[in-house]
Parts: sequence; C-alpha cells; structure tokens
Amino acid sequence: MLGWELPPHNSGGLGVACLNMARALARQGVNIDFVVPYEAEHPDIKFMNILSATHLDPIYRYGGGAYESLRLTEKIIPTHNNGNLVSIRDVQKSYCEYIENYLKDHRPEIVHAHDWLTYEAGMIAKKNFDIPLIAHVHATEFDRAGMHSGNPIIHEIEYEGLMMADRIIAVSEATKRIVHQKYNIPLSKIDVVYNSLDENYENSDYQFQEQTYKFLLKQKENGCTIVSTVGRFTVQKGLHNLMEAAALAVSKNPKLIFVFAGDGEERNELIEMAADLGISKNVIFTGFIRGRRLRDIYAVSDIFVMSSISEPFGLTALEAAHHGDALILTKQSGVAEVIWSAMTYDFWDERKLADEIVSISKNPELREALQTNVKHEYNKISWNDVAKKCIKVYNNTIKHKRK
Repeated sequence: MLGWELPPHNSGGLGVACLNMARALARQGVNIDFVVPYEAEHPDIKFMNILSATHLDPIYRYGGGAYESLRLTEKIIPTHNNGNLVSIRDVQKSYCEYIENYLKDHRPEIVHAHDWLTYEAGMIAKKNFDIPLIAHVHATEFDRAGMHSGNPIIHEIEYEGLMMADRIIAVSEATKRIVHQKYNIPLSKIDVVYNSLDENYENSDYQFQEQTYKFLLKQKENGCTIVSTVGRFTVQKGLHNLMEAAALAVSKNPKLIFVFAGDGEERNELIEMAADLGISKNVIFTGFIRGRRLRDIYAVSDIFVMSSISEPFGLTALEAAHHGDALILTKQSGVAEVIWSAMTYDFWDERKLADEIVSISKNPELREALQTNVKHEYNKISWNDVAKKCIKVYNNTIKHKRK
C-alpha cells in the first residue's frame, strides 16, 4: 500500500482514511507493507509494517505543500537531508526509487496506491514488475482546484496513473463521475467504496474539556448558536461562499457564532473578508487543530457546515455528526450520498445556506431531529464493509490478471 501520510503525522482526512482502511483489511487477514515518504514513529500501529521511503522528517513530506497545487515545485530545506533543497517532486522521485528497489526483493500480490502523490510509484510496480495496480481516488486535481483547471503536472500524473491501473476505487459516485468525465476512464473500471467514521472516534473514552473553548460555551449560555466548519483553507472548500452566507445569516439572527477551524492559503483573505462584511465579532478562527481540540470544536458546535465546491467524500461530516452536530452539506459532497438526515444546498447558493442556518438555529425541534436521525445513518457505515469491498476488488483483479 502506497500512501503519503498516517496519523499522528497527517494533515487531514487522507491519512485517517488510509489508517482505518488498513486496520480493517488487517482484521480480514491481509498482510500490508505501507510505504510513507518520511521517517517517524507510529507507536499505535501494530497491525502492518510501515516502511520509510526517505529519511525526511514528517514535516517535510509535503515538499512545500503536497495539497497546494501552486506550490508543487517550491523548494524547502529539510533538517535531515544535509541542508539540500527539495520539492514535492524531489520527494516523489525518492519515493519511486525506494519502491523500485523494494520490489526487486519483494513480490506483493497487489499494489494499492492512494492519490496522485503515489501513482507514479504504482506505475513502476505495474510496468516494471507486472504487479496488479489499484488506484484509489480520494480527490482529483479538479476537486483541489475548485473544479477549475488546476496544475497540469498533477493532471498528467493522475491521467497516466488512472489509465494504467487495473482497477480504480473512488470514494463516492461523484468522484467516479469526475474520473470518467474528466479523464475518459470507462465507468466499468471504477468501483465506489465509501469511507466510514474513524474508529478512534467511536471507541475512545473522549470527554469534552470545558476549559478549551470557554468563550464559546459562554456564548451558548447567552443564547448563541455555534456554527463550525473544519478543513484546509483552500479554494476547494468553498469558504468564501460560506463567509458570504454567514453575513446573510447574521443579519437575520445576530446570535450566531461561526468557527472556522483550520489553516491554509486563504486564511488572511477570509479574515479580511469577515472584517469587510462587518461580522468579525461573529467569526472565530482557531488555526490548525487536531486531536482533542478538534473533537472539542465538534462537541461545542450546534451546526456543522461542509461548504466544499467539490468534496469527494468528507469524513469531517461524520466526525461532527458523531459529536451531535446538525449537518448542512453541499450537494457536491460525496458524504451527502450516504447521509440523508442533513440539509443540503449547492455550494454557490449562499442565500439558501444562510436560510438553512437560520432555520436550524431558530427551530430546536428541527435541530434535534437532524442531530438524532443522522446517528442512525452513519452507524450503518463500517470500515469492515470497506475492507470486504476492497478485498473483493483485489481478488477479482488478481484473478483477471492470471487469465
């Protein structure tokens, strides 16, 4: 399995999805060597072998921003690489070299590559060693670019990887359509396997820490409704539309507090936007958060908004639902395909989003119904089911390869 991050050294949902998928596969008896592009300890992962493709510190695995297309070739100086300048492309080259050397001594039954970051290494396995290749699509460059053109280098890698793969796993029907329409991949080659809720959320003995967000608790005592969103501040996430909707909603209900949890290239723009719209006192920016502080945001929130222009799945919505939030999702999110007890809207329809936020904030019965019903839905989605579907894809691919 070829990936780019695993908790605790992850920056988002990709690492979480890979971890839970691999854990569930291991429970089904699958032996996994998981290759990451950095060197670090993963003390809680005992069910598979983790292999380091480079000696880079985890902070440099992005090579200047693996999830920010414009920074693809930006150079950085890693502490564990003799002070040499490297970019994301340098890291990928080292990753590919490692995989080629690894496969000279090992013969896995299948190679499962996650997203464009590892597709080139997967293509080496397929082309040079004739090993069946599964390409897993968690997001395309079209998603990351807000359905605009994006980076042509990444488009080329995605196209070649998807064309060369024996089978493709997409995280939603929406992603399957994008892969088909944008890259001309036959629909018959693509299997949809939805993600599930992080098992750590379900099984841990998490206790809400009131001290973390005392200000927000005080605002709730004063009758305010807390509306949150979590993710990278990039064009993909539709946060400018959300901010416009926030201003419209506040004009109808001043007792709304919006929490933007995360960080990214749009941070300063969003801060300025809140000021220009005159709602700075209603908007809070937490910066990048993880672990308990992230869970506390979900727990203190009443409403969670996923405002993405294109969101292949959206694990944060399941996390928020688990902590009792009412959900508002864009129709352009994959999670909306499996969650029905949520309000939905088109990402560009700021007025409808504002109306939905105000409706939930002023109608306790509606909010309670959304919060209660969604729990019955996400509990039906299981990582064990994900693993069984992946194994079926593996076996069919291997069987076809042998014919």
